[in-house]
Amino acid sequence: MNLFELTRALVDIESTTNREQQVADFLIAELSMLASRTSGRLERIPVEPDRDNIFASWGEPIVTLSTHMDTVPPFFPSLEDAEFIWGRGSCDAKGIIAAMIAAVGKLLDSGVTNLGLLFVVGEERNSAGAKVAAADPRGARFLINGEPTENQLALGSKGALRFEVTAHGKLAHSAYPELGHSAIHSLLDVLRAIRMIPLPEDPLLGQSTLNIGTIAGGRAPNVVADHAQAEIMFRTVGNPEEIRQAVQAAAGGRAEVREVFYTPALRLSAFDGLPTTVVAFATDIPTFNGAWGQPFLIGPGSIHLAHTAEERIPKKQLTEAVDIYARMARQLLLTGGAEA
Repeated sequence: MNLFELTRALVDIESTTNREQQVADFLIAELSMLASRTSGRLERIPVEPDRDNIFASWGEPIVTLSTHMDTVPPFFPSLEDAEFIWGRGSCDAKGIIAAMIAAVGKLLDSGVTNLGLLFVVGEERNSAGAKVAAADPRGARFLINGEPTENQLALGSKGALRFEVTAHGKLAHSAYPELGHSAIHSLLDVLRAIRMIPLPEDPLLGQSTLNIGTIAGGRAPNVVADHAQAEIMFRTVGNPEEIRQAVQAAAGGRAEVREVFYTPALRLSAFDGLPTTVVAFATDIPTFNGAWGQPFLIGPGSIHLAHTAEERIPKKQLTEAVDIYARMARQLLLTGGAEA
């Protein structure tokens, strides 16, 4: 398949988090042809039942290109026009997968080896695939991680800190609310207090932010709710301890707070000849924890369109990404660093 065909084929496979196996199977088939043609090795790395990372290598992988196979819901299939490929995962990160495969194919055709491709599960939820990969590295010295940065090299990215907030109440007829206790009312009071927490800033990464992502609870409009729960996420710019303490204080015994995920903010290196940016989203890079080498963060597409109903990726950026990835890998192999 050519670059655009491969992007669309990947987008058309539903692979929301925890349902990545079908796209993993597709990539095994796609990469097996490239591996057999160029003396590569291909393996599944089990993460959980019916969830595998995919790793392909040629020679001893000094440079590994990596991104994630999972997407956020809801799934919707691809469309194509003269300028864009549309669909869930088109920029986050199915188009990046296609560009990385195309870049490695281009390098192999020119006789370059010592390359790897690593595609992981679970980045959109808890970095489950990156955790397994970090525990079982393959000796790479450099990791080119793909996320939508509009083909600019990210010099930093915010961290992520996620909590579940759960309130309990007492059932009662809604005509007599004094006989019960509304868990929903308690949860709303706690969330209001959490929203008032002052959040730190950083000169490079900017302002920390908060998103209340989900709220659920109650049984019926005429029943006082005995249970309510919310999921919240902070985008952090430094040490999260003050936020942790402030969230517990905001709960004040009115709700239970459970931390379910944390990944730290990052400072990253420049690379000769590439324009730079700073991004607010979190990535798998902290979870890799250097096990796959020095990381670089770059990819086609705009994060402003990821996770939206308008998700799309410019064909021009996809094509440019192939050349960028190939040039980065070639330079790292040749010079052993980001400076030419």
